[in-house]
Amino acid sequence: MSVIATLITGAIAGWLGGKIYRGSGLGLLGNIIVGILGGGVGSWLLDRVFDLSLGDGWFGSIVTGAIGAIVILFLINLVFRHK
Repeated sequence: MSVIATLITGAIAGWLGGKIYRGSGLGLLGNIIVGILGGGVGSWLLDRVFDLSLGDGWFGSIVTGAIGAIVILFLINLVFRHK
């Protein structure tokens, strides 16, 4: 996947993960970072732990990234709890 496609997919996945999880907004750059990292986490989680695949296209990449982004946002909120 090209760099531009990775950034777009990461931004969409991070935004979607943030909307589903309802955490604090991270902005465009934060969404891209969480989405790209979420793609790796989601891929590992689905492939290795649950032995699932959501496909190789855009849709599968975005959903996998969103699942990983939700996991990352959950962990971030566990570590940095707001009082």
